[in-house]
Amino acid sequence: MAKSRTELMVDRLRDLQSGTPDIEASAVVSVDGLIMASSLPAGVEEDRVSAMSAAMLSLGDRIASELGRGELDQVYIRGDSGFVILMSVGEEAVLTALVRESAKLGLVFLDMKRAADDLEKLV
Repeated sequence: MAKSRTELMVDRLRDLQSGTPDIEASAVVSVDGLIMASSLPAGVEEDRVSAMSAAMLSLGDRIASELGRGELDQVYIRGDSGFVILMSVGEEAVLTALVRESAKLGLVFLDMKRAADDLEKLV
């Protein structure tokens, strides 16, 4: 039996996390703030992640546009315990990743970009 679109997205998120151990959790969220697929640890609320991701993407998009920085590609937030990185998946979704504090961000960005390109075909 063929896998659903959501199952294929979850598989891709799990591949991202297994190939990039610095990524602790990830999700694909619609620009409306609805969770499309996730690989989040227990205790992390999908609804909260999706709503905040959509809000940050919207704000980042507006800032980039208003300040003449072109089309938004990614938003990243650094806390003392790690990073939250949001990357566009086409025009309809965003890839959100929770990343360890010690991560090599160049590798994380590269792997996320590859995953976003794959996920765009599924969105």
